[in-house]
Amino acid sequence: MVVLDTSVAIEKVKKGEKIRESITAVTMVEFPKILEYRHFTGDVIFPKIKDFFTAYKLQEKLLKLGKPKSFADLLIAAICVNRQEKLVTKDEDFLDIAEISTLNVEIIK
Repeated sequence: MVVLDTSVAIEKVKKGEKIRESITAVTMVEFPKILEYRHFTGDVIFPKIKDFFTAYKLQEKLLKLGKPKSFADLLIAAICVNRQEKLVTKDEDFLDIAEISTLNVEIIK
């Protein structure tokens, strides 16, 4: 399955495209309009406690490399890692997370 980052979801809404992919609760909070978008038929994935611990571990590794990330990005990445979901994003910061984890990320332009 595929999870869309907020930036990609916003772009798809602006273009009037169908969204069958999932989003995380982070995207739901950052872009509430997504829930009212008539072409959104994907799922909303809510974090579990395990996701917060995974985000913490990711941040620990990133801090050692001098590449800390935002809470939102860490939580989105942790949700995808723990569920083995592919993340589609425009944000290249996720490449750093992919380097230190099993995050499967696709960067689109």
